[in-house]
Amino acid sequence: MIVPKDITDALRHVSIPGSNENIVDLDMVQEIRIAGKKVSFTLVFQRTDDANIQPVVEASEAAILKYVGSDTLINGNISVKAVHDMQRPILPHVKNIIAVASGKGGVGKSTVAVNMAVALANQGYKVGLIDADIYGPSIPKMFGEEDARPTGTKMEGRDLINPIEKFGVKILSIGFFVNTEDALVWRGPMASNALKQLITDGNWGELDYMLIDLPPGTSDIHLTLVQTVPVTGAVIVSTPQDVALADVVRGVSMFQGKAVDVPVLGLVENMAWFTPEELPDNKYFIFGKDGGKKLADQLGLKLLGQVPIVQGIREGGDTGTPVAADADSILGKAFGEVASAMNEQLGYRNANMAPTKKVKITKK
Repeated sequence: MIVPKDITDALRHVSIPGSNENIVDLDMVQEIRIAGKKVSFTLVFQRTDDANIQPVVEASEAAILKYVGSDTLINGNISVKAVHDMQRPILPHVKNIIAVASGKGGVGKSTVAVNMAVALANQGYKVGLIDADIYGPSIPKMFGEEDARPTGTKMEGRDLINPIEKFGVKILSIGFFVNTEDALVWRGPMASNALKQLITDGNWGELDYMLIDLPPGTSDIHLTLVQTVPVTGAVIVSTPQDVALADVVRGVSMFQGKAVDVPVLGLVENMAWFTPEELPDNKYFIFGKDGGKKLADQLGLKLLGQVPIVQGIREGGDTGTPVAADADSILGKAFGEVASAMNEQLGYRNANMAPTKKVKITKK
């Protein structure tokens, strides 16, 4: 059976003559349709008289026949249209964009995002992390970089921001550009524009993962994210208590709704139990037992991991040394297992589902 990913994978072998960028990364491939062995799609060019139209169409047909199957019905099924101001893709060298979200505040979402990012970096991946909690940025403190100020650089005529790099993770946060004592009193559009700038003006380079630490709940920031970039998947963080789990359902519904349509990779149950460091075998379920696990089963989601309340996690966040930085510690291994479970789910998602598209706003 042919799936849309087979088509996009094949077309990544097709480039515009004289360019190193392929037609998929240039967002030229649209409206993919599959009916048995028949495949059709649209190629978008800047002009109807573009001299590259015929060579690219022929190269696309050849790539489908070579990489999808010689019996694929593609000849004559590629249409062409022109968009005069076709935009260059955002984050073309980032393989996976992962939203880390929670239904409510206070569940340790940023702690999970930070330690998952560090754990992925420990596993050899190239990782970026954006602090999208515009009103309450905490990522700089959790990395011990509150006084850091990113530098700028110019590339291809554009002014870009160089992320701060710590523990193998590239980081950008609005917290790097304001005084820690200042309250951020911004209207929605100002916060949304700030997030867009962190995404589009960051000098991110090649990344395997871009993690976006979202503010709690559902807001303009969430909508801005899915309208700005195609989010590969979402990770939801919760505690086991009922009041937090009730909000998880709304968060999952937002991502999985028809208008947004972002796959939810799984749920992380944070503060699953309390374990005193001097009594590592003791577990005290102060927020309830297995609430996140039961909800994940109920919603048909993967439980990516259960993270206990341990003093060292809090101390690591306050001192700027995430516990995942020590990959061989008990807590480092715990976050490593969460990262591995997320990576496994992501592999399944990418193999079986078409790439996510940006949410488009249509006015009637």
